Amino acid sequence: MDKIKILLAEDHVIVREGTRELIRHEDDMEVVGEAGDGEEAIKLTIQTKPDVVIMDIAMPKLNGIEATKRIKALLPATAILILTAYDNDQYVSALLEEGASGYLLKNVKSRELIDAVRAVYSGESVLHPEIARKVLNRLAMPGVKQKPGSVPCTLSGRELEVLKMAAKGLSKREIAKKLFLSVRTVQAHLGNIFNKLGIGSRTEAILYGLKKGWFSVDDLP
Repeated sequence: MDKIKILLAEDHVIVREGTRELIRHEDDMEVVGEAGDGEEAIKLTIQTKPDVVIMDIAMPKLNGIEATKRIKALLPATAILILTAYDNDQYVSALLEEGASGYLLKNVKSRELIDAVRAVYSGESVLHPEIARKVLNRLAMPGVKQKPGSVPCTLSGRELEVLKMAAKGLSKREIAKKLFLSVRTVQAHLGNIFNKLGIGSRTEAILYGLKKGWFSVDDLP
């Protein structure tokens, strides 16, 4: 079985060591590199091509926001999971706009971090629905998104339906239950969405749909 390759980008050695030790006990994961600053994170990501980068925000030389932007430009399929002490709407918004798939605080439980790695690896978002809605509202302000229907939707009707449910914060299992589909079929639809839009996560797909006017925040009760 292929393991999830993980790069740790964290300037505090003790945090990095603790995260590495946590991952070491998971049979389906391995740490392929460790960076102490943003520039090193980009360099090692290019060298090791990890599936997931666990990224801090406040780092020397280059912050996590800029590092995320550059990594996603170079390797769009690499999932970025933010692990930080900063609970700030502006940081969350900026990182999601740059392509981060998840945002966790450092007081998160160990099991939640491990589950989040698996989630972003499979294209899921790990934002809490309430936080996600607040951020989406912020990103979908007038002047940011297009008017509804102003850009032709390249997705099928079913794919758009799946994307809207994903935007509400529903998991693949919950979407499958509501649409009377198998989880595997929902995963296939998400994969098709990512391929068509040239992106790597549901969060990016949601933001793409909002900005193109395929749906609005008002469509997401």
